[in-house]
Amino acid sequence: MTPPPSEGVLYIVSAPSGAGKTSLVKALLKSDPAIHVSVSYTTRPPRPGESEGRDYHFVNRERFEIMLSEGEFLEHAEVYGNFYGTSKGTIARDLNAGRDVLLEIDWQGAEQVRRHFPDAASIFVLPPSFAALRTRLAGRGQDSDEVIERRLAAAAHDVAHADAFDYIIVNDDFDHALQDLVAITRSIRLAAARQVRRHAALFEEFRRI
Repeated sequence: MTPPPSEGVLYIVSAPSGAGKTSLVKALLKSDPAIHVSVSYTTRPPRPGESEGRDYHFVNRERFEIMLSEGEFLEHAEVYGNFYGTSKGTIARDLNAGRDVLLEIDWQGAEQVRRHFPDAASIFVLPPSFAALRTRLAGRGQDSDEVIERRLAAAAHDVAHADAFDYIIVNDDFDHALQDLVAITRSIRLAAARQVRRHAALFEEFRRI
């Protein structure tokens, strides 16, 4: 009889706005198709280039509040007046099917997820400096000066919680930061306990000798 698949790995990646988290995650997913990004729900409108079901599930506030009241979210948060949430059922189904899942969420969401999935691997991405973060946020051309200042203030608060994560990456050089992220995800996947479960048939073969 074929053994059930080993439980997948849940990766959590957090960072202050502008640290380069999204670009790093996209590059990681391109290099490692075994990792699937979890698509969150949000009440904010789509940005140029974003599409339903790929970047987010875009819902109105009423629908989000109904889902929240029905306990559908593993974690949720309000960010700059918009709500974000992760589907509890979808994550559990993917992990139980042996799929590796990655969540892009803030430190508060990461804290909530770790309570439900204590084996999740959490990674925090830091910008190289506060000045570099300001330059990146201004260079995006998406936000007003007021919003940029709010994001910078929030970044200082986010960074204060970085030491609660399992790993920290400084995104000074993108290629080097990506190598670090790939190395972390691979090392987690190769942990002895997971490998023993994943290759149970192989270990059993040697036990019979």
